[in-house]
Amino acid sequence: MEFYNPLPAVAIGGPPHSGKSVLAYSLTRALRERAVPHYLLRAYPPDGEGDWFLEGEPDLVRHLRIKGAAGDRWLPLLRRDVARRHLPLIVDMGGLPTPEQESVLDECTHGILLTPSEGARREWADCFAAHGLVLLADLRSDLWGENRLEAAEPVVRGVLAGLERGKRASGPAFDALVARLAVLFGPFAADLYRRHMATAPAELVVDLERLAQGMGRDPTGWRPGDLPAVLDYLPAGEPLALYGRGPNWLYAAAAVHALPAPFFLFDVRLGWTAPPTLSVGAPSAAPLRVETRREEGAPVARMTFSLPEAYLDITEVEGLVVPAPSAEELMLSGKLPLWLWAGLARLYAPRTSWLAVAQPQLTAQGLGWAVVVHSRGTPPVGSVIGLQGGETGIGDSHNEPEIAR
Repeated sequence: MEFYNPLPAVAIGGPPHSGKSVLAYSLTRALRERAVPHYLLRAYPPDGEGDWFLEGEPDLVRHLRIKGAAGDRWLPLLRRDVARRHLPLIVDMGGLPTPEQESVLDECTHGILLTPSEGARREWADCFAAHGLVLLADLRSDLWGENRLEAAEPVVRGVLAGLERGKRASGPAFDALVARLAVLFGPFAADLYRRHMATAPAELVVDLERLAQGMGRDPTGWRPGDLPAVLDYLPAGEPLALYGRGPNWLYAAAAVHALPAPFFLFDVRLGWTAPPTLSVGAPSAAPLRVETRREEGAPVARMTFSLPEAYLDITEVEGLVVPAPSAEELMLSGKLPLWLWAGLARLYAPRTSWLAVAQPQLTAQGLGWAVVVHSRGTPPVGSVIGLQGGETGIGDSHNEPEIAR
């Protein structure tokens, strides 16, 4: 008997370079601003793209981006995660899915077309129809045109213009689509929240959105300077379950703060989960690659993690062996799931005098490069680590870290 999931999963389809990633990012940002629970999943051969890819500083993004995956080994995992979704999904299908990759559409419920031509529109409309998707929007992408709404019901029709990286979609057709998704996703919100809170595996459950509101912070834009107040609020060394959107450094710091007690986080693909237990030693082979760089005599080491398969199953990581830190001061970078950031932070924090986690968005905002998530003194937790000379490239070994004051 097949598993039935009542939560909607809305696929975005169209040819390459039609602006799908920009539209997906713009939709998720607009829905967050409306407090509509959902998750954006990029379902093409995973290359690590996400919000960070559209927000990050370009040179850093090029360094971190993982392009493609070896074969389709990731595809069953992706289909499983879409089918078992714990929140409504927006699914970016990419521009050139293979017939095997199109099978992800069998786990989706609705579709959004974004195409630059009638031929592309017919091709993707036929694809959506073959997989039984309910069409929500049929939009034309025109880089140099004008935004226009032609119909809001029963299908949103119109033109989205200027869908370029670094910009957000706008215009009446975009607004109509956001409203349509809010109506589709909204009714699930209250019941999902109650269910997720009731099934948390720890007595103390912290919802990051409500925590931010209680602290007078922006729940959609945590800043490194917020970290000391967050950790002051959370009891140290006690079991903790963390829920909601937040940057990797916030989750890493909370996971360390809970030591030696258990830490849990809510993952849209897994539900409530604990970070994997890792150990140090001779590094294991795939599924995780590690590159360590340290200047001779320098007190700081930088470890960059990458995923050869670009789609990681948590069961593959349990018990994984990673290199021991080569310095007392350690910075971690890479594109990883939050549960792996939490596991790495809990492993390395007790072995370092301070530990920092990189977040690409920081460079785009001019704030630095990495956030200190654990410290035995100086620099304090919440400090931002930069690179001298304004450089942000991780691979440039000539740039020594400096503390952003």
